[in-house]
Amino acid sequence: MLGEVEGRVEGHRDGHGFVFPDDGQPSIYLAPQEMRSVLHRDRVRVRITRLDRKGRPEGRVLEILERRKTPIIGRLLHEGGQWLVAPEDRRFGQDILIPKNATASAAVGQVVSVELTEPPSLHSQPVGRVAEVLGEIDDAGMEIEIAVRKYEVPHRFTPETLAQAAALPDRVRPADKRHRIDLTDVPLVTIDGEDARDFDDAVYCEPFKRGRGKSLFEGWRLVVAIADVSHYVKPGEPIDEDAYERATSVYFPRRVIPMLPEKLSNGLCSLNPDEDRLAMVCDMIVAQDGTLDAYQFFPAVIRSHARLTYTEAAAILANTRGPEAQRRPELVAHLLHLHEAFRALLKKRGTRGAIDFDTVETQIVCDDDGRIEKIVPRTRTDAHRLIEEAMLAANVCAAHFIAAAEHPSLYRVHEGPTPEKRMALQAYLKALGLGLHLSDEPTPSEMQAIAQATQGRVDAQQIHTMLLRSMQQAVYTATNAGHFGLAYDAYTHFTSPIRRYPDLLVHRVIKGLLGAKRYHHVLSPKTRTPEVRKGGKVPQRTAKPLSQELAGWEATGAHCSANERRADEASRDVEAWLKCRFMREHLGEEFNGTVSAVASFGLFVTLDSLYVEGLVHITELGGEYYRFDETRQELRGERTGVRYAIGTRVRVQVSRVDLDGRKIDFRMVREGETERLISRGRPERPATASEELNTLRATDRTVKAVSRERKAAAAKRKPGGAGKTAAKKRR
Repeated sequence: MLGEVEGRVEGHRDGHGFVFPDDGQPSIYLAPQEMRSVLHRDRVRVRITRLDRKGRPEGRVLEILERRKTPIIGRLLHEGGQWLVAPEDRRFGQDILIPKNATASAAVGQVVSVELTEPPSLHSQPVGRVAEVLGEIDDAGMEIEIAVRKYEVPHRFTPETLAQAAALPDRVRPADKRHRIDLTDVPLVTIDGEDARDFDDAVYCEPFKRGRGKSLFEGWRLVVAIADVSHYVKPGEPIDEDAYERATSVYFPRRVIPMLPEKLSNGLCSLNPDEDRLAMVCDMIVAQDGTLDAYQFFPAVIRSHARLTYTEAAAILANTRGPEAQRRPELVAHLLHLHEAFRALLKKRGTRGAIDFDTVETQIVCDDDGRIEKIVPRTRTDAHRLIEEAMLAANVCAAHFIAAAEHPSLYRVHEGPTPEKRMALQAYLKALGLGLHLSDEPTPSEMQAIAQATQGRVDAQQIHTMLLRSMQQAVYTATNAGHFGLAYDAYTHFTSPIRRYPDLLVHRVIKGLLGAKRYHHVLSPKTRTPEVRKGGKVPQRTAKPLSQELAGWEATGAHCSANERRADEASRDVEAWLKCRFMREHLGEEFNGTVSAVASFGLFVTLDSLYVEGLVHITELGGEYYRFDETRQELRGERTGVRYAIGTRVRVQVSRVDLDGRKIDFRMVREGETERLISRGRPERPATASEELNTLRATDRTVKAVSRERKAAAAKRKPGGAGKTAAKKRR
């Protein structure tokens, strides 16, 4: 592989970095010295100089092809008479020098956004100016303000978009209802979470019979009505351009960055109760065995008859004579029919072999200041599941309708295990002594059979986790390769056009087909080129060259997939910050937990009562050598034979919280250790944890100032100036 390669730089918090080649080849290591002249996300050309003992390439930067242009978020500091900004994203590795006349009146310790004026070089640090002052680090919601800029999430609509949204009508006009079927008399209802603000789907179900005698068909008519966003958002208009750039709404605790302006997402396009709304309807016939016997799509005018929560709907289904049912007697029969259709669809899901793992999802409950009050598990009821099955059915019908017409569109594709992951999973199952075999091309039913066969085992959670990790990530693509996890030959997203751009495109394609026209998708100039992430080559989904039209659809799918991952990363970053802030109040406390992941450097443990994950470093496991068994995914002590694997129950103590690094460290508590400490008259909380708690309760700005001033004083005797000390401290 020796030669010259072009790619994008990804920095590491420890000072080194990697170049991810444009062609998807393995990453190339850059030493800290090479990283001095580049920044995270720069595009470069490198020469591979050598291979390390494991055959991994190392490189030297030859040319910087493209500098990152987006602002950098960080804390403004004053050290050794110089102003500088320490980037919040530690992958940048270098502090940014700020001229004294370029601080924009920001105060020491405040969070700011910086634009670079001079790039770094081998002999100098980057220089910039403060472009925006975000506020104090402890301000409510600051973690979200940081995340949207750190991950470059568009969070402000353009003036043109706001003007177009303001010009939209407040209600559905008579002209909007032309050429639509009137379903306002059908008792459609929305069923969503208690905190939902936009409602993009409504459902209705009734018994259905056809024929007589032996040819009698019995089943259900299932109607899924989806907000018709495409009526208001036209290709090429400002709202459409902004929606495409975002590609998805981003959900944070207590805040949403919407894909569409509020007038659409919470107003005109939201299926609010007792309001006429435009919708695209999928009208389906579900057989008693769960088969979708027939379907049709059409534009309609609907009127939601009620806004139900999952809690209300579940209570009605559980007790048709309870208080919730008595408040809405006209909806009880409808919900019961919906539940019957759901049970048939669920049965079909089982015979189809779709994968269904029981996983625990959590919800963060925040106080009025935006801090975590508690973390609670989400309870999934039949109300959640019946809406999910109804949406799956509509999505499958949409994919079948488009595929049958051979019209280009976006599919939601989820592929099965790669050969490498299949072999690793097979080796893992064999190491556990399970006589369960995977074929060369595993099917969803094989994976589901393994999950069911191991359900009663003590290590069932560990096995199910490994099954999940063996599968690939779902993406949007123009090439239909089916959905492995759901066991569908064709699947797309049709049901959430308020918050997902691919759904809006699918609506446009279906409308074109209904009108005997072809929807010609034009690639937007705002297409975001996805970065090549860790993990090797980009999968090639088709062997034959794509037409120009299909290539445009494929680029749009890659754009939407990349922005979906960006939204997930930003949400996880905010949740990690909130959890670290929350756990600072629990330093020194002990909790029971479960090992959720195993690595060569330690164990990740999820606390039972708080649902927070932290790391037990391998040095905290005791005075012996632990060997990492990659096949079994476990750490084993060489002397004692003690094993730690996914699902192992442990007791840990919160020993350290790194707010900037979004990391929580635990130490293992030995059996009887707490009792021994108490019997000796020692406090239950170790002195080191107590000291750290007192330190963290001090003013954040003072702590950093004292630490950095000491580093700056020591650096005066070294070449390179004060600014490098802060970067070195963080690494």
